[in-house]
Amino acid sequence: MSMLTPPGMGGQYRITGDKYPRMRPPRRRGRLVFGLVASVAVLGLVGWGTLQLIDVFTGGEKTTAAGATSDCAKIKAQPAATTVALPRPDQITVNVYNATQRTGLAKTTADELKKRGFKIGEVGNASGQFDKKVKGTGLLLGPTAALKTSLPVLGTQLGGTQTQTDTRKGTAVDLILGDAFKNLAPQTDADQALAALTAPQQASATKKSC
Repeated sequence: MSMLTPPGMGGQYRITGDKYPRMRPPRRRGRLVFGLVASVAVLGLVGWGTLQLIDVFTGGEKTTAAGATSDCAKIKAQPAATTVALPRPDQITVNVYNATQRTGLAKTTADELKKRGFKIGEVGNASGQFDKKVKGTGLLLGPTAALKTSLPVLGTQLGGTQTQTDTRKGTAVDLILGDAFKNLAPQTDADQALAALTAPQQASATKKSC
C-alpha cells in the first residue's frame, strides 16, 4: 500500500504512481437534459394558453396591423347589394287632378307625364276633399302597396310633394296638383332622381370608404 492511499481504501482505490482517486460522484447529465426539455414544454403550454385566452376575449376576430378589426373584409365577404325592384314609369297609371284655381293645369301636366312614359288615367279637377286645400306643390295619393313602389317613382317627377295612402282597390295612383305647383321637374333632373332611387347607394358608399 502506498503512503498516499487513504486508510481503509484498498482495491480499486489503491493509488499507484501519480494517479489519484476521483472523490466526486459523476455528473448526471441525463437529469439536466430532462429538466431542460420539461422547462421548454411548460413554456410552450403557457404561451399556447395565453393565445387561447386572447382569442376568447377578442371573439376570435382577425385584426389589421393597427390592431383594429377588419370590417372591410367582412363587407367584401357579404353578397353584393341588389337594385331595388321598382316599377318602370310605363307600369304606373297616374290620375292627374287639379286642386288649384288655374284652368287646364291637369291636362298639360298629364301630357308631360305621358311623354315621360307614364300611363295616364283620369284627368280633371280634384274632388271636394282636396280642391283648393293642397298648399304645397302636390299630393301623391295611392294604395298602401304603392307607398314604396309607384309613389316614390312618381315623386321623382316633381319636388315638394306630400304622400298619403288610402283604401282604394287597384294600383293606380293620383297626382293632385297644389297651389305651389308650377311645372314638373326638368327631364334630366327627374331621370337622375329615379336613378338615385333605384341604385344601391349605401353599399357603394361603404365600399368606397374601404
